[in-house]
Amino acid sequence: MAEKIFPIAQDKLEEIIKEYPTPFHIYDEAAIRKNLRRLFKAFDWVPGFREHYAVKAAPNPYLLEIIREEGGGADCSSLPELNLADMAGIKGEKIMLTSNDTPADEFQRAIELGAIINLDDISHIEYLEKNAGFPACLSFRYNPGDAVKGNAIIGNPTEAKYGLTHDQLIHAYRIAKDKGVKRFGLHTMVISNELEEQSFINTARLMFNTAVEIKEKLGIKLEFVNLGGGVGIPYRPEQEAVNLENVSAGIKKAYEEIIIPAGLDGLSIAMELGRSITGPYGYLVTTAIHEKQTYKNYIGLDACMANLMRPALYGAYHHIVVVGKENAPLDHTYDVTGSLCENNDKFAIDRQLPKIDMGDRIIIFDAGAHGHAMGFNYNAKLRSAELLLCEDGSVKMIRRAETQDDYFATLHFDGSKF
Repeated sequence: MAEKIFPIAQDKLEEIIKEYPTPFHIYDEAAIRKNLRRLFKAFDWVPGFREHYAVKAAPNPYLLEIIREEGGGADCSSLPELNLADMAGIKGEKIMLTSNDTPADEFQRAIELGAIINLDDISHIEYLEKNAGFPACLSFRYNPGDAVKGNAIIGNPTEAKYGLTHDQLIHAYRIAKDKGVKRFGLHTMVISNELEEQSFINTARLMFNTAVEIKEKLGIKLEFVNLGGGVGIPYRPEQEAVNLENVSAGIKKAYEEIIIPAGLDGLSIAMELGRSITGPYGYLVTTAIHEKQTYKNYIGLDACMANLMRPALYGAYHHIVVVGKENAPLDHTYDVTGSLCENNDKFAIDRQLPKIDMGDRIIIFDAGAHGHAMGFNYNAKLRSAELLLCEDGSVKMIRRAETQDDYFATLHFDGSKF
């Protein structure tokens, strides 16, 4: 069972709020570092193991700098994400651009940075060659179709817009090889937020067998296989976290059975974990400001789905704690809501919680990935600040809250000044 404990004492939290009003996201640096060290230790048997952190999960250079310092790189999916990685000191082939209907300027920037480019479609070979040229190391994203079963979030691979079919994959490597590319990798991403450990081992076996096939048919010895991300986190307290050591042991067994006999020993393994790296160590801190009693009992917060949209978008569960009432009986049933003019702006529905009084501080857990990053400005809502709980216990702002001036800055309008 996952233990959900907020790492900041109530009196210290109140001191933080005096300087940085709620709502805000705050990340636990020490916990993120510890988590990354555990990942690298679990896979220390892999030649040159790589972690390309999925920047989309938490695109903040302060967090990326922590990841770089612990040996990680970046998986990017846009021009600003490439620049964020560069800004954080992540260089060269520590960066991977995973292509998805990618415009030319993103390919060009990836080439400038010396990044690995991971193509999403066979037609992108010609587009890349024409608009940017080839990188030193080229990868292709494999969509294995019916060969694997996706999960609830990522869906059936045959319905996914991502990746090349098996036959396209083999043909793509042949084309790129004929065009002079000499270094290659292989990538897939077939599950998301998965807690079943065997699924990651199955993905590794699929990829290892594909690497062997590519060698046998084309004479190409891949430098790495990227197993993607997808490692879930226990959003619900009753869930168990993925045991990375068990996963690593299963993948090692597959490596020894498939890769080494094929003469591919030395093949590296990469991952692009995002959610499981920072997700459990980020929190949305908010305040109860309204109570409404109609057909149901509602608690209104000073945050809304613009600060955390996963519950509204996916019906996702995020654990909620009322500060100072952690051990109080869960004897009230609430819908916990925000102020957006959308009825699905709810952080929780029919949630059993202690009695909530106005002014209570509410902690929403596991918001360290795809939380602040998915913020938006609908209803002219302004995105909140991001803070970092540093290893020494101090707190610093790593992104200020948006202001009305920010919201209006892109308008080209000569009306009233605000």
